[in-house]
Amino acid sequence: MDSFIKPRVVVSKCLGFANCRWNGLTIQDQFVDRLGKYVEYMPVCPEVEIKLGVPRDPIRVVFANNELRLLQPATGIDHTVAMTTFCTEYLNSLVDIDGFILKSRSPSCGIKEVKIYPGIEKSAALRKGSGFFGTEVMNKFPMLPVEDEGRMRNFTIREHFLRRLFTLARFREIRKMAKMKDIVQFQAENKFLLMAYNQKEFRIMGRIVANHEKKPAQDVYEEYLMHLYNALAKTPRYTSYINVMMHAMGYFSEKLNKEEKTFFMDLMERYRKGKTPLSSDLDVLMSWGVRFGEKYLIDQTFFRPYPQDLMDISDSGKGRDY
Repeated sequence: MDSFIKPRVVVSKCLGFANCRWNGLTIQDQFVDRLGKYVEYMPVCPEVEIKLGVPRDPIRVVFANNELRLLQPATGIDHTVAMTTFCTEYLNSLVDIDGFILKSRSPSCGIKEVKIYPGIEKSAALRKGSGFFGTEVMNKFPMLPVEDEGRMRNFTIREHFLRRLFTLARFREIRKMAKMKDIVQFQAENKFLLMAYNQKEFRIMGRIVANHEKKPAQDVYEEYLMHLYNALAKTPRYTSYINVMMHAMGYFSEKLNKEEKTFFMDLMERYRKGKTPLSSDLDVLMSWGVRFGEKYLIDQTFFRPYPQDLMDISDSGKGRDY
């Protein structure tokens, strides 16, 4: 459980990797920095790649003649073709990618909150949307975790991103050899996590792994992956976590005394009301797993889906909007 495959993450180069913003500066992001110890970053700056230079006159997304264009107000140059060509070629070249962290509000990399203007003249924005590169990333990799550094400040969004990122990286690693015993183990170790995310998909994945039809292992992996994507797509509600914790407690409920059970039920009730973080309940369950030697429970990724160092204690309980 303490050994994690390094996910491969495409990241905006201006987030601490190079002074490539339009004004020649960079942005040091605390989370991106901390995550770097545990992932393999692939930095990219689409604007530099299409030779806009550093520093450069800003570009903006413009909605004109019923289509989006990427224009540079100071020069009047239309960079739409150059950017779309780069996006297609670059994204088609990527292999074994587990996720993306892109620059928020950027006309190239932004995935939300990008201002869309009616023209190059000074004016208010028409609406907000995504940048050119960000749009193509989400179109080509709709099942992968894609976020911007601004949204990552929200505890719930960040935790969901990390769970998906490290789970998909683990699966990518075992998929290379495509051995049935590895996918069986993967399903077993992720049982609680998948139950919390999507019980319907979890049951389907169980049948796929059982492989009663004796399909080739590679076919089993490909079918399983599609349902793994579906299972991890949406953040679980807190009630799903409570249901899984009750299931986990059943592994040793007969060994606990009345006071221990009451304590844990009270702890879960405080979590239900948003007064304590999920980690408090999980730590108690893990301690009981160690105490009673429940290896199956201890090995569940539900308790440590990503490196513990990436959990800020100051974040605990914040941003729970599910």
